[in-house]
Amino acid sequence: MAALPLTVFDVNETLLDLETMGPTFERIFADKSAMRLWFADLILYSAAPTVAGCYVPFTDIGAAVMKMLADTRGMSITDNDKKELTDKFSTMPPHPEVPAALRKLRNAGFRLFTLTENLLEVQTRQLEHRGIVDLFERRFSADGAKYHKPSRQAYAYVEKELGATASHCLSYLGHAWCRRGGLAGRPDQTHRQ
Repeated sequence: MAALPLTVFDVNETLLDLETMGPTFERIFADKSAMRLWFADLILYSAAPTVAGCYVPFTDIGAAVMKMLADTRGMSITDNDKKELTDKFSTMPPHPEVPAALRKLRNAGFRLFTLTENLLEVQTRQLEHRGIVDLFERRFSADGAKYHKPSRQAYAYVEKELGATASHCLSYLGHAWCRRGGLAGRPDQTHRQ
């Protein structure tokens, strides 16, 4: 029997419910769509430095995109609003089905890992907050690779760290670029790296 693939999960949106940040964005920007616009631009602008051959941490990009969003609306964001948004991002709950699904995979013998754009300390806080951090054998950040997803280098970093080849890794991702023919399918689908 072949060994089970190493299973690597994205964190934001795939495991954690980004929609829980919506009310805070709506309060600050008086616009229901502000959170989705911010996150879409955050993903876009995290890819831009990689294409340009440089690396900028995800948190820095998130703050810059937030400022751009406010500037285009002729408003400013208070320090309290920034703190609230940071706290909300760091404590997003998992989607309701996630904890049980992860436990089921672990009990079936799958080795679980994460690869996210977040800095490791942000990712750890996110997963600790809802008690699912211990379900993962190891957690990885694009910061370790100094390349953002979906660059091949980000995934190669995880493969190297785990001593695995791409054919032995399975990725779960749930971003729009995944569903439109990117690296992987929808969260309920899988993709070999």
